[in-house]
Amino acid sequence: MTRAAPVATSIPAPPPCVVALASRDRVRTILRHTFSRRHASLYLVRTRRELAAAFHRRLVDAAIIDLAAPTEDTVAALALAREFPSAPFLGMTPLRASDTSLAARAAAADFADIVVEHVDDAVLRQLVEEQAFTRRFAQALHEPPPVLQLESRIQRQAWEVLVSHGGRPILTDVIALALGVSREHLSRAFSVAGAPNIKRVIDLVRLIAAAELAKNPGYDVGDVADVLGFASSSHLSTAAIRIAGTRPTSLARLRAVDIIERFARDRSRSRRPAPEPGRPRG
Repeated sequence: MTRAAPVATSIPAPPPCVVALASRDRVRTILRHTFSRRHASLYLVRTRRELAAAFHRRLVDAAIIDLAAPTEDTVAALALAREFPSAPFLGMTPLRASDTSLAARAAAADFADIVVEHVDDAVLRQLVEEQAFTRRFAQALHEPPPVLQLESRIQRQAWEVLVSHGGRPILTDVIALALGVSREHLSRAFSVAGAPNIKRVIDLVRLIAAAELAKNPGYDVGDVADVLGFASSSHLSTAAIRIAGTRPTSLARLRAVDIIERFARDRSRSRRPAPEPGRPRG
């Protein structure tokens, strides 16, 4: 069967969430100009504590640290790149001779890139957008897994809208609006020819995002639930069991393909899955 190519949708993906640790007014001005409200959700912080806190309040797509202000906070903040590897960390510096030591430490701490003020200003937003968590997540899942049997045009378009949100909460109404159809039509047209229903697929994609975030050393299960908009840790736990047959504490060990395979076996429909062999029914 020839698959229809996805088309542009009327509702764009959420703008990337960028958190920046910057105390110099010049850098803060550059960042405000580069990441205007039309292009990103920008949060400017001044301390390492505030930077870390931002990762526990929202899904961060990328972090930027001003390396030309080598305070204790700045140095301590470098280690956060290894605490939250799902988000690329970029260092920003005028690259004076005195800045090279901290830039080297940032590189050693697995920063994704070092950008030079005024030289790289014009490409800064592009660098961030290309490496942002949500963009990479959507690219990795751009093609619907064959096991889900999402072959029709509307199924593939709905999948494209869904993965573009990076695991954030999304309603069937929003996907339907993006495709220019009613919610009822989308629900009927999505779950045909053996495909799972759309609400289950929404849960699947959110759980895949949860598994990716769970691989961050800086997150526990409660943090993952918070940043992805689950009502509580218990809500995430229920989703993990229902969709993948696992506890949320085990998500970090699972790849996206593992979760999809578990889902496709017997959890793709809104029904109670069969108990694991040897285990009595509850």
